Amino acid sequence: MNPHTGTKTGMKPGMKPKDEAPTLDRTTFGHRLRTARKRFGWTLAQLAERSGVSITTISRAERGQLALGYENFAALGRALEMDMNAMFAGAGVKPAQFDGPVITRAGKGVVYRGLSFAYEFLGTSAAGKQMSPVVGTVHARRINGPEDFARHPGEEFAYVLSGEIEVHFDTGDVVHLARGDSLYYDSSIGHAYVSVSRQLAKIVGVTSGESGHMKSAREAPVLKPARKVARNVAAKKTGRGGKG
Repeated sequence: MNPHTGTKTGMKPGMKPKDEAPTLDRTTFGHRLRTARKRFGWTLAQLAERSGVSITTISRAERGQLALGYENFAALGRALEMDMNAMFAGAGVKPAQFDGPVITRAGKGVVYRGLSFAYEFLGTSAAGKQMSPVVGTVHARRINGPEDFARHPGEEFAYVLSGEIEVHFDTGDVVHLARGDSLYYDSSIGHAYVSVSRQLAKIVGVTSGESGHMKSAREAPVLKPARKVARNVAAKKTGRGGKG
């Protein structure tokens, strides 16, 4: 080990040990994001309109100047019809269609440092899967404002591996979780994780897309109250129908 550079003897500066987890840096992510946008022929304003993410945020992310939180990169992925695994696959790894067991060896997930989380994405070699599993280290220590709450379609599960966290919801509810505790909830509700233990907490998190039942419930037409409908029918029969 070279005491001045911190690298192993015989390694060139900047090289990573073979057993080090692959890391997706901001510059690489920004390049992938810009390439995907250009493929559609969209301007920054058009992508902002389709994703709900501000022009400034997209521009800074594309230039590698900003790390995105889960809500924003999930929204951009949906707008660009870009599989999450394609966004976070390791360098030179093209995700293949999910048609069999997918193994991620210990420490071999793709690491991305977000705003309040350090994510290790698992199973990134499988395209089209319904769940996005991660091992996350919670860096946030407090809630600074409404912008800290993430919202995205689907459901979310969190299991605490070490340390303790609080999960804050924009409804005002706060759930405290210690090692071994878990939580499952509707991720369209605003939520934010905070480490409250001395050491930063580590969790296993899984997010899923919106289920068919959830989508059907959200898109179901609003029915008139049965009593009102009954009155309208009776009025028509007696010829006393009013304004509809």
